[in-house]
Amino acid sequence: MSYELQVLNPATEEVVATVPGATAADVDAAVVRAARAQADWAGRAPGDRARLLRRFAVTVDEHLEELARLEVREAGHTLGNARWEAGNVRDLLDYVAGGVERLTGRQIPVAGGLDVTILEPLGVVGVIAPWNFPMPIAAWGTAPALAAGNAVVLKPAETTPLTALRLVELALEAGLPEGLFQVLPGHGPVTGNALVEHPGVAKIVFTGSTSVGKQVLAKGSALLKRVTLELGGKSPNIVFADADLEAAAAAAPMSFLDNSGQDCCARTRILVQRSAHDRFLELLAPAIEAVTVGDPADEKTDMGPLISKAQLDRVRSYVPTDAQGIRGKAPEGPGFWFPPTVLTGVDPHARVAVEEVFGPVAVVLPFDDEADAVRLANATDYGLSGSIWTRDIGRALRVSQAVRAGNLSVNSHSSVRYWTPFGGFKQSGIGRELGPDALAAFTETKNVFISTEGPAQ
Repeated sequence: MSYELQVLNPATEEVVATVPGATAADVDAAVVRAARAQADWAGRAPGDRARLLRRFAVTVDEHLEELARLEVREAGHTLGNARWEAGNVRDLLDYVAGGVERLTGRQIPVAGGLDVTILEPLGVVGVIAPWNFPMPIAAWGTAPALAAGNAVVLKPAETTPLTALRLVELALEAGLPEGLFQVLPGHGPVTGNALVEHPGVAKIVFTGSTSVGKQVLAKGSALLKRVTLELGGKSPNIVFADADLEAAAAAAPMSFLDNSGQDCCARTRILVQRSAHDRFLELLAPAIEAVTVGDPADEKTDMGPLISKAQLDRVRSYVPTDAQGIRGKAPEGPGFWFPPTVLTGVDPHARVAVEEVFGPVAVVLPFDDEADAVRLANATDYGLSGSIWTRDIGRALRVSQAVRAGNLSVNSHSSVRYWTPFGGFKQSGIGRELGPDALAAFTETKNVFISTEGPAQ
C-alpha cells in the first residue's frame, strides 16, 4: 500500500517536503535493478570505476552549499555542521576512489603450485542510515561499497530523506550507472524490514539504536547475511587533576552539544577527578552559558533544535525540573528546543547517567584515582567513544588500553576521520567502518590454487 512521508523543519515545525514511501514491492524491484547494475559495474576496469567515483566527489563539491542548506532544513543542523557533513561525503568519495585500484589479494606460499586470493564484491548492499547525521553516515556505507564493486540500496531515516535523494541525482549526473545507487525513503518496519529480509541483499549496514540493531542482526542471521552495526553510546570524558583544566572545560560543551547532543559519540558522562571537581565546574559554567542556541541557518549559531517532538519529549523525561547543575538558554515558541544542560549531584546509577539520552544533556561524576576513573568509564553497556584529559602520557596510554571503547582521544574530542577505523565495543556495535580497510569489508575472499606440477610420467 502506497504512503507518504512528511519532512518537517525542526526549527519551525513547518512541512518542507512530502516524499513517497517505499513498499516491500518497491524494495524488491530496486534490488532487481541493483543486481543488474552491479554485474555491469563489477565488470568495468578498476580505473574506470575510480574515475567515476572521483567525478561523483567533484559533483558533490559543486553542490556543497545546496546540500548543506538542505540538511539545515530537514535535520536542523547548524550551517557550519552541515557544510562539514557535505564535505565529508565529498572527501570520503575521493578517498575510496583511491582504493579501487589497490584492493588487492595475496599470494600465499604452498607446495606444488601457486595460491592466490581474490577480493570480489558481495553484490547488492543495503544501507540503513539514521536521522542524526543523514549525509555522512549514508556515505560511510555507500562509498566504500560502491568502490569495492557493489551496488547500493539506501534507506534514509523517514524524517531526513532529502539529502539522500539529492545525492542519487548527483551520482547520475556524475555518470554512475542507472540502478547502481538507489534511495528508498520509507518507514523502518516496512522499507527497512524488506531490505533486511530480502535474499538478494548480501549485506546490511545499519546505524541506529541498539534495540533496533539487535532486530536487524537477528533477521539478517536467518539468511546468513553479513551485518555491520554502529549503535548507541554513552561516552566518558575523563578529566584528571593534572590536565589543562581551562582547555578541558572550554572543549567540554561541544563534546556533547554538537548536533544538539544527537550523536552516539557525545561525551555525556563527564568524569572529573575529585580534587579538581569544583574548579572544573567553575570553568565549565560560563562555557555552557556562552553556547548560542538558535536558528541553525545563522552562521553564529552553535546549537540548533532537536529533530522532532518525540525526541524532545524523550530528552525532557531524563531531566527533573528540580535537577541541580548548569543550564544554558534556548529559544521559546515553535521548534523542538532544549537548552544545554549539565547535571551535578547525580547518582552514578541513575537513568540519565547510564542510558543514552541523545540530547544536549551531560552529567558530571567525580572519581578518586585512575582505577576509579576506569571503573566508572566502563560502567556502561556501551563502548563507542571517549576522551582522556591528562598531561601524563603514561597515564593516557594506560587508560586508553583499559577503557572498553572503539574510539578514544587524548586531550581532544575527535572521534571520526574518514581515513581511520570507526566502530564500537559491547552494545555499541559490530564491525568497523571507514579507514584503510573499509573496501575490504564489502568483499568476499576467494582462494585459487593453480597446480604447477606436470602430468605424471
